[in-house]
Amino acid sequence: MSATRTIGQVTIACMQGDIAAQAGVDAVVNAANAELRPGGGVAGALHRAAGPGLAEEAVPLGPIRPGQAVITGAHGLPNRFVIHCLGPVYGRDEPSDALLGSCYREAMTLAESHGVASIAFPSISTGIFGFPIEPAARIALQTVAALAPSLNTVREVRFVLFGADALAAFESALAALPQNGANG
Repeated sequence: MSATRTIGQVTIACMQGDIAAQAGVDAVVNAANAELRPGGGVAGALHRAAGPGLAEEAVPLGPIRPGQAVITGAHGLPNRFVIHCLGPVYGRDEPSDALLGSCYREAMTLAESHGVASIAFPSISTGIFGFPIEPAARIALQTVAALAPSLNTVREVRFVLFGADALAAFESALAALPQNGANG
């Protein structure tokens, strides 16, 4: 792990890596499209690694709206669950900041309700959806940090980032969180 921070009983970590190769994590988050179909970027990587069963289970749950999340089994992935979030398209889906925060909140709520102890997120909406990386990282980290003290099952939140620029933005946002979080 590159950078970590503990808030309450939750460890938040940022690392560069492949979201589809997170063995030992209960749930991975898919930066999904509205129809929950295979696509490019994170969705393509997760669907390729999981196999066709992921789309067979996910597609009937769509379409979803920006800010929403649904959960499926992980199929061929080394995880128990995939949580599919539809992030906002920057400049089109408004209010984009609130919708992006909703993705992280809804994913964490689903993780809690399914007894997930560890969850790995990509940087939602920062690829083809065009959300600038610095504010996206700030929203992601602040949202998770605000939820951390109230979590009962989730103990690890991992941000798995594709490139060095994304990692740097998330590490900076993690470092900028209040020193004691909400609970310390």
